[in-house]
Amino acid sequence: MVDEIGACMRSQVKRKRIGSAIGGALIFGLGASALVAGVAAHAAPGRGAQALAQLIFPEAPPRYEPASQAQRILDARLASLGDAFSGDVGIAVKDLQTGWISHFDGASYFPQQSVSKFWVTLAALDKADRGELNLDAPVTVRRTDLTVFNQPIVQQIRGDGYVTTLNGLIFRAMQQSDNTANDFVMRKAGGPDAVRGFLASKEIDGVRFGPGERLLQSQTAGLSWRQEYSIGNAFYAARAKVPAEARRAALDRYLADPIDGATPLGIVDALGRLKKGELLSRTSTQNLLWIMSNTKTGPQRLKGGLAPGWSLAHKTGTGQVLGAVSTGYNDIGIVTCPDGRSYAVAVLIRKTSAPIPTRMALMQNTVRAVIDYSNATRGYSSGNGYRAGR
Repeated sequence: MVDEIGACMRSQVKRKRIGSAIGGALIFGLGASALVAGVAAHAAPGRGAQALAQLIFPEAPPRYEPASQAQRILDARLASLGDAFSGDVGIAVKDLQTGWISHFDGASYFPQQSVSKFWVTLAALDKADRGELNLDAPVTVRRTDLTVFNQPIVQQIRGDGYVTTLNGLIFRAMQQSDNTANDFVMRKAGGPDAVRGFLASKEIDGVRFGPGERLLQSQTAGLSWRQEYSIGNAFYAARAKVPAEARRAALDRYLADPIDGATPLGIVDALGRLKKGELLSRTSTQNLLWIMSNTKTGPQRLKGGLAPGWSLAHKTGTGQVLGAVSTGYNDIGIVTCPDGRSYAVAVLIRKTSAPIPTRMALMQNTVRAVIDYSNATRGYSSGNGYRAGR
């Protein structure tokens, strides 16, 4: 079944590494080390599709100063992790002090699944910053607002509905990955087009936004959405009746060109800009990072690789499973060391048959590689740096 799904993909990108964006060399002595050769230097995507194409596929390789030893080691470790993993994975790491980026297949689009809740929240907070949305006003969530899969809020809805606030729903969407809470916030913020408008207005490249949980999940399963699917196990029962070939074809189409797709490079760039206060007001930025620092999902994904004193503000995503194949198994976030230095990290798995502990280990080892890189570069800065200040 893995081979059948893989046959419908645009191409296998297992060894399509573009290397890292090098912005000047760190100068310090770490001693002799056997490094993996052939890790090419390349710039991360710029703003706009044309700039993205020019940077990823230049006519001639640009010239850069030699990578520092720490940068080359991180490049090699990410390459090793990506190559060794049994599945399609994209990894990106951005040093938020210098703007330097390392990645493995970071320019390909991967299904986000619940990682996309991050963009919904950003769009809602941006509207609140501009006085167009009151996040503290009472709202009522009713059974007609229910979606599918993970929606713990259903336990709160009785009779005429559950009265809460958009702030409360943002907490549920980001910390519990509640699909109903997320789609309610999305609609109040103006729907999918408003989220896409936010991405465009902030010039966030390499990120798509889908139609919301109901349509995304039903289309991926080969179904047309019906509201009765939101109750109990109705969606699972309907999905089980979809002929195997039809469901496989629907999943193949989704994975080949995910409507909610994002590139690891685009994600880490946006995370870095959030951290630097470029996307939201100072108050909204601090609130969102606090919410993400208390995420309840995925405690053994990226978070499992943290060293004592390190912290993580993150959002997970998990897609549908067909037979032995799991899709959209993701985690993105900002890793911060005890002295305050931060690194944006994205690990996105398009599809895999690897067991969950193996997927978690990939994410944990990515964070450990970032920590080792940070320790190696403590006290040093990288000259001009790649897109320093962004």
